[in-house]
Amino acid sequence: MEFQTKTIHIGQEPDPSTGAVITPIYQTSIFSFDDIGKPKGYEYSRAGNPTRQALEECLASLEKAEHCLTFSSGVNAASAILSLLRPGDHIIATEDLYGGTYRLFEEIYNRQNITVTYVSGDEPENFEKAITDKTKLIWLETPTNPLLKLIDIEAVAQISKWHNILLCLDNTFSTPYFQTPLTLGADVVLHSTTKYINGHSDVIGGAVLTNDEEIFEQIKHYQYIVGGIVSPFDAWLTLRGLKTLAIRMDRHETNAIKVAEFLKEHKIVEEVFYPGLSDNPQYSLAKKQMTGFGGVVSFKIKGGQDEASSFFRNLNLLQLALSLGGVESLACYPTTMTHGTIPSDKKEKLGVTDNLIRLSVGIEHINDILEDLDNALLKSKSSLSFKH
Repeated sequence: MEFQTKTIHIGQEPDPSTGAVITPIYQTSIFSFDDIGKPKGYEYSRAGNPTRQALEECLASLEKAEHCLTFSSGVNAASAILSLLRPGDHIIATEDLYGGTYRLFEEIYNRQNITVTYVSGDEPENFEKAITDKTKLIWLETPTNPLLKLIDIEAVAQISKWHNILLCLDNTFSTPYFQTPLTLGADVVLHSTTKYINGHSDVIGGAVLTNDEEIFEQIKHYQYIVGGIVSPFDAWLTLRGLKTLAIRMDRHETNAIKVAEFLKEHKIVEEVFYPGLSDNPQYSLAKKQMTGFGGVVSFKIKGGQDEASSFFRNLNLLQLALSLGGVESLACYPTTMTHGTIPSDKKEKLGVTDNLIRLSVGIEHINDILEDLDNALLKSKSSLSFKH
């Protein structure tokens, strides 16, 4: 099956007892047994649920994975991957990283004597240079959040295999529609299904995918003990959203390219970050390992926090909000929102400055998106002119 067909059919056969075409919501915590030690297929919804299984089968087919486990949040899914580690182990992570992941590393796992070295992903060799005899995991985001930097997945995968180190990649921004990291050498893929996978800003969820049977069994065992599962209703909503992933991602990308080109020419915009711009230094790498460029565009407005604040206040269609990947366009202020817990000196070094704005470009008509951006930018320009 092609991708678009898989989103609608894999794991979603008509219900055998009723013929229902849409997968039912099995809103139950328990299942009856035929006899002692003889469940009918499921025992307890923390261990497994038919609605959740349908979602996992579909996601696995899209990500070209043998196994998928879904969780109550992306961070919960990340924690499940980190459960593979033991005190004294070492992680190498890209320095341009989602603030929630950084917080998880530094505030939870650091207490367990699991240390992290952050490196620039510009050169794959940076990961190899940071390897020690305690390194057990390399953690990547590509494109990164919020500066949309790319990392050569195949090159880092080769390094990880040379040194027998697990490679995990957060594929939330690209989705399997635009990028399949397992086919490029990653061992584990992470998703915040809250974002594009669900696509409608009404569910919190996460997923872990792998082709490695041992990794799958370890994470599944962790999930059974700890919980953190996605509910049947949330699994059903996510599965419903997944059916339109391909057409949504096409529109997100089409709109994002036009937004990036518009911002690039705007007089009050200092810099634009989007791998789909032909003059982006990583454009060739994007073409090599991705089939599309995604729907997130970041830019730096001329000025600072005052101008950024003016921009946000003057938006009408776009909303100032956390998260991304929904059908609606959103604007985010990374320095105090997604990356608010990262120390100021680290943010400054990374380029997460007080004039950086991240846009999640939705699927509205592009004319309305551009008009709203232009109006807000022009009013910010007036503020900047008056200020100086």
